[in-house]
Amino acid sequence: MPAGSLPPLNALRMFLVAARHLSFSRAAVELNVTHGAVSRQVRALEEHLGVALFERQVRQVSLTVEGRQLYAETQPAMEQIAAAARGVTGRAPTRGVRINSRTSFSVRWLIPRLPDFVARHPGIAPQLITSLAAPDKAPEPFDIAIRRDLGGWPSGVKAQPFLEDELLVLAAPSLLKKKPIAEPKALAQHTLLVVKTRNQDWDDWKAHIGLPRLRPAARLQFDHSHIVLQAAVDGLGFAIVARSLLGADVAQGRLVCPLPGLRLPLAPMCYGCAPGIGRETLVFAEWLDRQAALG
Repeated sequence: MPAGSLPPLNALRMFLVAARHLSFSRAAVELNVTHGAVSRQVRALEEHLGVALFERQVRQVSLTVEGRQLYAETQPAMEQIAAAARGVTGRAPTRGVRINSRTSFSVRWLIPRLPDFVARHPGIAPQLITSLAAPDKAPEPFDIAIRRDLGGWPSGVKAQPFLEDELLVLAAPSLLKKKPIAEPKALAQHTLLVVKTRNQDWDDWKAHIGLPRLRPAARLQFDHSHIVLQAAVDGLGFAIVARSLLGADVAQGRLVCPLPGLRLPLAPMCYGCAPGIGRETLVFAEWLDRQAALG
């Protein structure tokens, strides 16, 4: 590529849309062109730059290191151009911030608080993408990701702890009325509700309180923590759940913590911002910090 030569802007535009979706087909739908047109334009851009931007597999594509770098560094510029165009026409811009978060944390902590963000920042539209994958394996690009610990982040993304957390025992008042839980050994007469990806929480909590051989009467397994919490509200058993996921269930009396002094500290919730993010993402990150400080 000649020094100072701009890439073909139409091809760059198609690349950015395909990179955002990680799909040529979905990019074609958004741009109202054919899949082949997107593929040809991206290929032309790759030839112009002399590097591969996508790794192409059967029915899916992923960004190469060069593709991620190009996306991170050119997407803000394209958004700035769009903002300038809107300014010329006199229309107030609405900017988006793409938030990658796990499902249960989104349902139980983030979404109930989002009305506050929208009210405070009407010019910024939060776009929530739920995913169980680690941030470095995210299925599509993000501006900010939220996860529990400091591992599994892409290079160039520094995770920032913002919310302390801990595990505690929860159960419905109706369940405790039938069979009270005044001490840990009383859990042996109840059904344990667990998330299949967090089976270790129960063992870690037992070891923490010094009863590693404690066994529940039965065990029911679910896909997500928010489903476990609903099962607990409905009286199916007790759960060992992170405090960050309690929502309003304890405050409104749907769940209680029968062993309040027996809690296991967890790794904090963290957020990480992608390289080249705009001001709106920094605004969202600052809002996360304020929300965590509120408790």
